[in-house]
Amino acid sequence: MSDEELLSCSKEELVRRLRAEDADKMSALVQRGRLIKEVNKQLQGHLLEIRELKGVNQRLQEENGELRDLCCFLDDDRLKVKKLAREWQLFGHHAAKVMRDDLGGYLKKVGDLERLQDGLLKENLDLKELCLVLEEECVGRSGSAEPRDVGDGSSSTGSVGSPDQLVLVCSPDD
Repeated sequence: MSDEELLSCSKEELVRRLRAEDADKMSALVQRGRLIKEVNKQLQGHLLEIRELKGVNQRLQEENGELRDLCCFLDDDRLKVKKLAREWQLFGHHAAKVMRDDLGGYLKKVGDLERLQDGLLKENLDLKELCLVLEEECVGRSGSAEPRDVGDGSSSTGSVGSPDQLVLVCSPDD
């Protein structure tokens, strides 16, 4: 309102308007107080939440550091295991190669020994045959003179080279 309008109003009208303006002003101040109180309450809640989040953040940072250390340890361990596995693999390849080479040598030796054994078996059979032939010849030469019965009491067991001692050149069981 302008000054002229105010001068044209009566005192009662001015007092009424003044009181209405005061009431509006007081109502606005009360409303403003309530709003400030609500904002302060929300601000306190946010500050409390910020403190809690700072605590959570601190714990998470500590856990993050522990997990990072654990990851580094596990990665180092993984690299060691990988290196060890590679070394074992190389050792296994080398051992397998050595075993293959040794096995080849052993198989060759077994083959050689089998051939030698076959040769010795054939030679033994030939020698047995020869012994049998020689024994038959020996028996054939002494032919008519029968050996004396050693147990008849007629003489001693005989002396070396006596005709009653049969000398075998070979035995078929040898």
